[in-house]
Amino acid sequence: MGKVVQGKWEKKEGEKPLHTKANNDKEKVYQLKISLMDSNPEIWRQVLVSGNTTLGKLHRIIQNVMDWTDSHLHEFIVKDVSYADPDPEMEMDRSKNENRVRLYEIAPVAKSSFVYVYDFGDGWEHKIKVEKIMDNHERFSGRPVCLEGESACPPEDCGGIYSYYDMLEIIKNPKHPEYEDTMEWLGGEFDPNVFDLDETNQILKKMR
Repeated sequence: MGKVVQGKWEKKEGEKPLHTKANNDKEKVYQLKISLMDSNPEIWRQVLVSGNTTLGKLHRIIQNVMDWTDSHLHEFIVKDVSYADPDPEMEMDRSKNENRVRLYEIAPVAKSSFVYVYDFGDGWEHKIKVEKIMDNHERFSGRPVCLEGESACPPEDCGGIYSYYDMLEIIKNPKHPEYEDTMEWLGGEFDPNVFDLDETNQILKKMR
């Protein structure tokens, strides 16, 4: 066993460094795929983040890359354990504090996955899959970055994934009795195929 010499730790020859795999993993780059469950065609984003990212910050990253407005409650579900905002007004007493746990702690290996739920009324469920865990990546400089993605995020408060697809059928048909009201609610236009990667990354650059 090593010993302290003049205030410094001196290890014996052949002794292993005093750190854990988890401590190494928090410095890794995580490649995540965020998929909106039950979407077809799939609505997804691929992002790079630090393994040291708290779930609270990951929540904000997901909101930005998916283009949600952070107007509703949310939670992460990891092996039946809930992590959420600790604000007592949010009434999430059964949940652990999402700001006290980091990505590398709840997803220590590649191919693992967990769930992020946004808006308990509409029930937007996202699968977060750890595609890769890397020492570095040419696109990652310490800030989250979105690599790819497809399809627009559904509008807030449209009723959930199945109501969203009902809405898309309505706006395809100008003769539908609900067409005008739906288009007015959407602000006059909505393209379900549009995802702006450059704009998304500009938003991520402003995150702290």
